[in-house]
Amino acid sequence: MNPTSSLASPGKGTTSSAPLGGAPGRTGPGVSGRERLAALVRSQGVLAVLLLVVVIASFVYPTFATLDNARGVTVQASFLAIVALGMTLVIITGGIDLSVGSVFALGGVLAAWASQWGIVPALLVPLVVCGAIGLVNGLLIARAGMAPFIVTLASLLGARGLLLALTDEGATTYLVPKGSAFATLGQGSVGGFGYPILVALVLFGAGGLVLQRTSFGQTLFAVGGSADAATLMGLPVARAKVTVYLLSGLLAGLAGAVNAARLSSGVTIVGAGMELDAIAAVVIGGTLLVGGAGSVSGTLWGVLLLAVIQNLINQIGSLNSSYQSVVSGGFLVLVVVAQRSLSRGRSTV
Repeated sequence: MNPTSSLASPGKGTTSSAPLGGAPGRTGPGVSGRERLAALVRSQGVLAVLLLVVVIASFVYPTFATLDNARGVTVQASFLAIVALGMTLVIITGGIDLSVGSVFALGGVLAAWASQWGIVPALLVPLVVCGAIGLVNGLLIARAGMAPFIVTLASLLGARGLLLALTDEGATTYLVPKGSAFATLGQGSVGGFGYPILVALVLFGAGGLVLQRTSFGQTLFAVGGSADAATLMGLPVARAKVTVYLLSGLLAGLAGAVNAARLSSGVTIVGAGMELDAIAAVVIGGTLLVGGAGSVSGTLWGVLLLAVIQNLINQIGSLNSSYQSVVSGGFLVLVVVAQRSLSRGRSTV
């Protein structure tokens, strides 16, 4: 990514091309066909694959193309989607957050524990604690110059340890009061589609606007493209990095809280490996692991693709859920290879 191109006002041969928060890119006559193809694959490739899989599955399995199945798939995907949204912001800056799975589980336990005092504490407590974890991650990475992998791995272990301490090594399960406003947040619905879906859509809409329409979003692309160049341009690189890790912690905690509301309890075993699913969804959605390019819309399609794959495995019946990892890994390898071959000359994003 060329940071100056992402921060420039749209003008001579420059336009913002990706919906819901895609990295800006040039579309003028000086752009090669290879660069146009790279941008198209990155922004729309996963959606095309998702639609193809849905169409084929609808013909092969009649129960797949039902409204009830669609509701189930989207509700289950909504929690990963919220977590993956935060991961998208982090990866765009060239970072990584391995702690989100444990933070997700911790947020659920804290929410269930605090729900006895009402919906406000049930949401506020996990947001404060999980946000604090994200803030510490950001400060250590941006201010102390520590490696994101090491910092967030330590947070993964710390959050899981705190979770086990709060639940007596998993022996204690906190329950959400039945019929409470907090329980309704996870179990209620509008038009048959659960509130968690609406929460995820609102957050993705906000995330897209932030990335595409604000200077903060353009700063994230610039930092991911070249932190040194962004610093020379006078951009607040450290503040941007701290903010994305803070947001990642907040979103993981919120997702955990909403999941606890849906399950009516703070389940201690959830979230294991969720960070890998979130990273896979983000990368499959077209966000480059090296940073500097990506979109929240691509992440949403990536999450839905993984959810559809899991649902198809359930539809087949003779396969167990472990095959999802095999298929997801295959998609991930293909996407990374495509990104590597198509984005070598990505001076346009």
